[in-house]
Amino acid sequence: MLEIKDIKVELDAEAGIVKAIDGMRLTLARGETFALVGESGCGKSMTALALMRLLPENGYITQGDVLVDGQDVLALPESGMRAVRGGRIGMIFQEPSTSLNPVMKVGAQLIEAIETHTELRGEAARLKAIDWLRKVGIPEPERRIDDYPFRMSGGQKQRVMIAMTLAAEPDYLVADEPTTALDVTIQAQVLDLLKQLQAEHGLGLLLITHDLAVVSGMAHRVALMYAGQIIEVAPAAEFFAAPKHPYAQALLRALPDATRRGQSLSAIAGTVPPLSQAFTGCRFAPRCERAMADCASTLPELWAHGGTREVRCLLYAPGRINTAQLPPEPQLHKPVVASASDATNAARGTLLLDVQSLRVRFPIRKGLLQRPHGYFDAVDQVSFQVRHGQTLALVGESGCGKTTSGKAIVQLLRDIAVIDGRAELGGKNLFDLSGPDLQAARRDIQIIFQDPFASLNPRMRVFDILEEGLLALQPDMDAAARRHRLEQLADQVGLRKDALARYPHEFSGGQRQRIAIARALAVRPQLIVCDEPTSALDVSVQAQILNLLRDLQAELGIAYLFITHNIGVVEYIADHVAVMRAGKIVEQGACESVLNQPQDAYTRRLIESVPRLLTPS
Repeated sequence: MLEIKDIKVELDAEAGIVKAIDGMRLTLARGETFALVGESGCGKSMTALALMRLLPENGYITQGDVLVDGQDVLALPESGMRAVRGGRIGMIFQEPSTSLNPVMKVGAQLIEAIETHTELRGEAARLKAIDWLRKVGIPEPERRIDDYPFRMSGGQKQRVMIAMTLAAEPDYLVADEPTTALDVTIQAQVLDLLKQLQAEHGLGLLLITHDLAVVSGMAHRVALMYAGQIIEVAPAAEFFAAPKHPYAQALLRALPDATRRGQSLSAIAGTVPPLSQAFTGCRFAPRCERAMADCASTLPELWAHGGTREVRCLLYAPGRINTAQLPPEPQLHKPVVASASDATNAARGTLLLDVQSLRVRFPIRKGLLQRPHGYFDAVDQVSFQVRHGQTLALVGESGCGKTTSGKAIVQLLRDIAVIDGRAELGGKNLFDLSGPDLQAARRDIQIIFQDPFASLNPRMRVFDILEEGLLALQPDMDAAARRHRLEQLADQVGLRKDALARYPHEFSGGQRQRIAIARALAVRPQLIVCDEPTSALDVSVQAQILNLLRDLQAELGIAYLFITHNIGVVEYIADHVAVMRAGKIVEQGACESVLNQPQDAYTRRLIESVPRLLTPS
């Protein structure tokens, strides 16, 4: 058994001592899958690094033990830890691209792991490496063993990481967000592979993830973390059937799906508290809708509840449970109320954007002078329509052409690609416009990029970032009117007015995405291209952004071209769906029709691959 006993991890930071993990304890048996779940910054990955003794230079363990079959690995010298890492505990890191050595062939990296932790050498080690590549589903392993990582897709690189980890024949496997960077079809393949290999080798699997749907289909037991502490531990079936901690309940209510269409998701107000402070009460109390008077002054323990689970909440303190005295559970969902003008309501459903036979080709450059030697069709004969006040979701796997289509329509690829076809907005073909006419059209169509941090200028204050669009596209607006408009925008997207004087790095990911939305709204567009606007966000922050987008659509009548691979988000927000594969649309129609009765084989495979939250009927 792998045991973590009362581990505390601290980090030296500019803000002071950060208590990244505060009193962690868990056990993992051979053949068991234990899921450690929670949102960004809660301490999941830090737990994995602590048990492997791979903490950053400013981090150290101040208390506790890590036992592998009774042996305390924290007491071992570094030379002894080399046998534990890989040999006893294997680890699959979150990002395969940065975990594989880019200048070593994948075979050499596999053989290195095999020769370090087993008795095989030379040709025998190479044959074993080929066998493991075959086991994890790499095609033509005899040839691909001599490839470099850059020649492989994201899913194949993750499979190589799994092969490298398992080739050392560990007893326990730590998988840190092993499918976060993968498409749903590749994710399903990797999860099935992990299940199969676990059954064959009796591995104990510590699965670290924020994807609750993945957990419900994989785990035997679940531990939920918040602000450096485990706040609930339960068998997976019991956790998803009836979560006990208010934070767990709120997370499950925040998940978007078809049953919550037309309703506001249960977003969690506030943010995670800084871990550099001294806590006098429950860490979740400031955000909890069921908080009691003594929650702010009493530190809750991880109390046993019902024999099979533990909960860190005063609601379940021994001798305190009296259902008649408990604060009531909050209302789950509230309907989205439209407050649009009569003109906006009258326009809903009328044609806004008509894309016909869109084709985007990128030149293939070769030679010293990098001259074009042919073209690659990233988007090929794509046609779709977006209507006023409605949402069209463009879905498909990475590389299918979704983002390229969106950027082409917004005129961001003119200088690097050849674009053919028509994209009529208000009766004008966007591809024929230039100069003042194109500038005028850009007032009507804006874009929200996937990564809010990369798309905001780090050297500009928020006010200047938002004002930039007004200066370029509405130059007749005076300074006083611009300030009034930007203050109004900040309020509209849920930011305080003092946020306008701050820089992007001073905000959380969800707040930065709100700034990006405000920038797109500044010039009052009719259509916004949303390129994976929630993919980098936690569940609770995603709920906030989706609620915001739906409220803005109801109020302003904005149309969205929503580019995503998250089918749950599509079910919640989309009116129509277009499914892309290899640059072409293979199926499109009303959201309910496409998702419930898909006609194309690829669409069926895509939907079948989506992990679903398994709850009792």
